[in-house]
Amino acid sequence: MAKAFASQGDMTEKNISFTEVGEGLYAFTAEGDPNSGVIIGDDSVMIVEAQATPRLANKVIECVRSVTDKPITHVVLTHYHAVRVLGASAFGAQNIIMSDKARSMVVERGQEDWDSEFQRFPRLFQGHESIPGLTWPTTTFSKSMTVYMGNRQINLMHLGRAHTAGDIVIHVPDQNVMFTGDIVEYHSACYCGDGHFGDWGNTLDAIKAFDVDAIAPGRGDALVGRDMVNAAIENTRDFVESTYRPAARVAARNGALKEAWDAVRSECDPKFADYAIYEHCLPFNVARAYDEARGIDTPRIWTAQRDMEMWDALQG
Repeated sequence: MAKAFASQGDMTEKNISFTEVGEGLYAFTAEGDPNSGVIIGDDSVMIVEAQATPRLANKVIECVRSVTDKPITHVVLTHYHAVRVLGASAFGAQNIIMSDKARSMVVERGQEDWDSEFQRFPRLFQGHESIPGLTWPTTTFSKSMTVYMGNRQINLMHLGRAHTAGDIVIHVPDQNVMFTGDIVEYHSACYCGDGHFGDWGNTLDAIKAFDVDAIAPGRGDALVGRDMVNAAIENTRDFVESTYRPAARVAARNGALKEAWDAVRSECDPKFADYAIYEHCLPFNVARAYDEARGIDTPRIWTAQRDMEMWDALQG
């Protein structure tokens, strides 16, 4: 019998931190679990990332209520993944914003992604009965969009493909703070199963060009100060490149997926084995890197069945 994914056995509750990354800006983090962001405007609040379930979203709301009683009017979703979006209903926001591409990915693969992530991450989906269905945006945009919450300007931008094809970042210029979603991580593995390795580095460069003072990353601790920001960006770049290079070498000589797995482990284990969700991400990362190196530009849709077939192949 095939062994379970690493995440299926991870049922330990994580410690939550709520860190101010700028005036009226907060990062909700939980030891490598999906992060959320909070942007407090003059009269209302914007949430960045909705968590996997309303149950988890309520933990974000508890933190928000510890610092403000302003109504939550906007939820911004950096991409389509179930662990980021399915808790949106808990916030009761009138405005739910995604990129055009992220919405198209909900149409194309949202249900399959939900089914796949549900069986991969049982702890994150505790209380799943309260999810009303797929999360759909009320507003989408192509390249950029600006939201004003009173005098506070919030810029939403698609800077390029990376973690998914539809990733966006959120920049608050009055504090020079950015919310990057899973384009940037901190001491947490990047999930690359729906990623674009060839574009990821350029998107990191676009983020780096903003020279921000703080980042709320997709996973891991809040990044406060330019030294910590730049270190996290470069560490994310190293993770992505260290995953792709060995898989591409194997693909170039028509080697098997199992050989790519062994090659990526050889390069990445010494540097990243202690990172949060590393063992969970690795099989999906190798499979996607191998596919991209063989010319498959659009990531194949993950389903619960495909997950297990891939996992069986990697175990030989």
